[in-house]
Amino acid sequence: METAAFFNRLKDYCAIPGPSGMEDAVREQIIADISASGAEYEVDNLGNLIVFKRGRNRRPYKLLLAAHMDEVGFMISAVTDEGLLCFDAVGGIDRRVVSGRRVRFCKDGRTGIVASKSIHIQTPEEFGKCEPIPDMRIDIGCADRAEAEALVSIGDCAVFPPNYEEFGEGLIKSKAIDDRFGCAVLVELINSDLEYDTYFSFNTCEEIGCDGATEVCHRIRPDVAIILEATTAGDTCDAPEGRRACELRKGAVLSHMDGGTIYDKDLLSLALHIGEEAHIPCQLKNIVAGGNEARSFQTGASGARVLAISAPTRYIHSACCVAAKEDLLAVERLTRAILERSIPLC
Repeated sequence: METAAFFNRLKDYCAIPGPSGMEDAVREQIIADISASGAEYEVDNLGNLIVFKRGRNRRPYKLLLAAHMDEVGFMISAVTDEGLLCFDAVGGIDRRVVSGRRVRFCKDGRTGIVASKSIHIQTPEEFGKCEPIPDMRIDIGCADRAEAEALVSIGDCAVFPPNYEEFGEGLIKSKAIDDRFGCAVLVELINSDLEYDTYFSFNTCEEIGCDGATEVCHRIRPDVAIILEATTAGDTCDAPEGRRACELRKGAVLSHMDGGTIYDKDLLSLALHIGEEAHIPCQLKNIVAGGNEARSFQTGASGARVLAISAPTRYIHSACCVAAKEDLLAVERLTRAILERSIPLC
């Protein structure tokens, strides 16, 4: 893999606005990027992009790799008399990372500023407390309701603006690393020569309940599903070592269990063995928390054996997610190494 090209692609993908239910632009870019691969693809009624790439050999079972296209964002719920916009979160966003941020509207690129009460006019009871998101407003520079309603409608969505940047020793920060990095890895694999036939899916609406993955599961009915995701890294602040979940610069993250899934033990053991054999750094997630589309594949249709390969990411679901380039490359290398095997099914 050409690493420079991979990170340029990741930068482009992270810049595309695509909150849950509005993944069209992300999907169209992915289709353009795999157009010369010879892979077959279709788009289902929920907007999922499902791809089948033939390899040199046929598998005796269906293996699917999945990543989600959507990102967290904001939806307008009302307009005030002063021309400010009330909003709700699309997906799980910590209110502490919202106040004072710039947002960009998906339909026209308009900029807004999340406005909350200044420290100078807070009451003693309010001081030091973060307002709930429904109490915040977005300021788009309008003087009154009529001016704002001429520009924005109820249901319009916004996301954090593009801000990809490399910094420190091999780190990147951007909005939407979750899960545009997974999409970028899948595109790299589709555009390469594969040993075995493989299904891929770029799913919608993961951040609001994994509806896209549920539909893909019923449509493809994979026997094995491998989910590429970003997961929370806790090597920050004063998190104790036993509660960090995972850490940057320690490689691809594998899980025994999370908030929605108990992962297949044989697949987990195989992934660890392949990582050790190929000298690919891997780490085990050490807390039971979070969740991803693995549950949809494990419990949907006739069920699938599932494995998640995740990238440790600080400040996830914020405007400035932080990941280490070496960890993202470890996820790609481990996934590629697994695809070269015919996984024995018990």
